[in-house]
Amino acid sequence: MQTRRPLMAAAIGTALLALAAPAIAADPAWPTKPVRILFGFPAASATDVIARAVGQKLSEKWGQPVVIENRPGAGGNLGTELAARAPGDGYTIFFGTVANAISTTLYTRLNYDYLKDFKPITLVSITPLVLVANPSVPFGNVKELIAHARANPGKLNFGSGGVGTSNHLAGEMFKRATNTDLVHVAYKGTPAAYNDMFSGQIALMFDNIVAATPHVKSERLRPLAVSSKERVETLPDVPTLAESGLPGFEAVSWIGALVPAATPEPVADKIHADMVAVLRDPDLRRQLASAGAIVVGNSRQEFARWNEAEIAKWAQAVKQSGAKLD
Repeated sequence: MQTRRPLMAAAIGTALLALAAPAIAADPAWPTKPVRILFGFPAASATDVIARAVGQKLSEKWGQPVVIENRPGAGGNLGTELAARAPGDGYTIFFGTVANAISTTLYTRLNYDYLKDFKPITLVSITPLVLVANPSVPFGNVKELIAHARANPGKLNFGSGGVGTSNHLAGEMFKRATNTDLVHVAYKGTPAAYNDMFSGQIALMFDNIVAATPHVKSERLRPLAVSSKERVETLPDVPTLAESGLPGFEAVSWIGALVPAATPEPVADKIHADMVAVLRDPDLRRQLASAGAIVVGNSRQEFARWNEAEIAKWAQAVKQSGAKLD
């Protein structure tokens, strides 16, 4: 009898642990109520457009509403903080962006830890930046730009939507890669920068392909290169920076799905499987490609490595720029 008691105790303990496990982890019917996709940018932003397209497909797959929740503010940090504090039940999906990779080292203090407070799901899409110029500049490609900038140090300027934004830091990365002295001019948002681009007060700017393409098509701006590894379907004649003599140069905007860290692994895995399936939908891929986005849908492990690499990459640009925000 004495030899049977430890075995019985172990069996009872195992049963109790099974009963104590989160019910959601064993619930094959998840989701049983609406799911929200939360992010830190306003309606009509690139993140919003992509989130709504993906959310619609997920809603069809799950048979539940997928609610888009915009929480703009503090460079995307307000929405990130709210998502980090959300219940870990799978009903909040956070759409992180390149801004999160930048904020990790740009801000001296954050009320969340991007790597620790979230579980990665998948990289949803990549949106290249385009290096555009005012048509009056005396160069027509990147090689000519570099030669002109080196011959005129400190006389060529580039604009951005603000200190620490991806288009600012892409410019800093370009300066470092080309050993050129370009002057940064920060604006309160890219619309103001575009106004001065059109009038010729600033010569250059990196910007999201979704925003830049209409101005390229209307010939108000001259495209010099895209910042992705490969050429982009919407601007097929524009070379990459790598093709233009800067091998390995890549600085892109991106959107990735994450969930609060407490979310059970089975639920995180289901969200991953369903989201990747949705991202393979031909109609969705065509819809996002028409806006300039490159759909990805990789593994959770690959997206985790992507986040770490992006933080390291943008940290170098932050350090070079000297930018720091509270």
